[in-house]
Amino acid sequence: MPQDAGMKFDKGSAYEASKDRTGSASRHWFTTPQPIKRLFDKVPLHTYPPNELPHRIAGSRDENTLYIFATPAGARDGTPSFNPGCLKWQTYLRFIGVAFVTVASNNHASPSGALPFLLPSSSSPLPHSEPVLPISSNRIQRWARELTPKKTSSKAPAEANDETSTGTNNEKMIVDAPDNADMRYEAYMSLLDHRIRDAYLYSLYLSPPNFASIAAPFYINPCSANFLVRLTLGHQLRAAAESELLKQSPVIDVEMIYRESGKAFQALSALLDSRDYFFDQMKPGLFDASVFAYTHVLLGGELEWKDTRMREQLEKYHNLVEHGERIVERYFT
Repeated sequence: MPQDAGMKFDKGSAYEASKDRTGSASRHWFTTPQPIKRLFDKVPLHTYPPNELPHRIAGSRDENTLYIFATPAGARDGTPSFNPGCLKWQTYLRFIGVAFVTVASNNHASPSGALPFLLPSSSSPLPHSEPVLPISSNRIQRWARELTPKKTSSKAPAEANDETSTGTNNEKMIVDAPDNADMRYEAYMSLLDHRIRDAYLYSLYLSPPNFASIAAPFYINPCSANFLVRLTLGHQLRAAAESELLKQSPVIDVEMIYRESGKAFQALSALLDSRDYFFDQMKPGLFDASVFAYTHVLLGGELEWKDTRMREQLEKYHNLVEHGERIVERYFT
């Protein structure tokens, strides 16, 4: 299913989301018969390894290829993805100067079952003579570090959390964030991973106007023309979003979700202040890409938001709006 900041759907999501808010369920409908239970106790479920790439993809190794949620035309032109999880890494790779092309895809085509994933070119200089294998999103940053020379600031620790791209004599380098940004980085990243992500999940999947105008045409309809399949996919998406939100609270309090996302945007605006990029860096880094992944999807691109509460929250902070516009102008035009 779409990787909006890491949301996955599993087989139990619909059941878990259908429970009432106290956690009770109609057990007599779903209790496993004892003979079947004993059978599964004796023969445990087997977890299969990730799917292999289709041969037509595995043979295309001339360029680094990032598989993302996008329209075919958008992928061909390299325009920003309409999915925050994909756009984050698409933007980050542009920041550090890694050459790549984008391909419109979906989770079913991914070996890990989630987008984005990156297929390095056959000529990529990999350490230890490793075979060229698909790289999932949680390994893209590490792959980029191995691929790109890294210049560490004299103020930076050995293991920093943020990165920016700079260059001397056309050499692309990754510069770590300064010491005093480390603890703040984790704190501010949690705003994106929780408060803003939660509001985004609700706005996209559980707000009926946005589900009809964005989730259905961009995530469901391209998968199948069959009405029943689309209906099932829609139910799965909404159930998975509910399940994610119920991990944070026993009830889905819509007003609280939006109140917290508004505070998060305010905090990010204060952090950025009048600077071009976060953490007082000369060039944008992974944190800038993470913020841009949400701000651009909310403000720019091709999505038609009907429920505009998150957009209106964001538009109050002109420096965040200008931050997104700056990235589009410098890295996507």
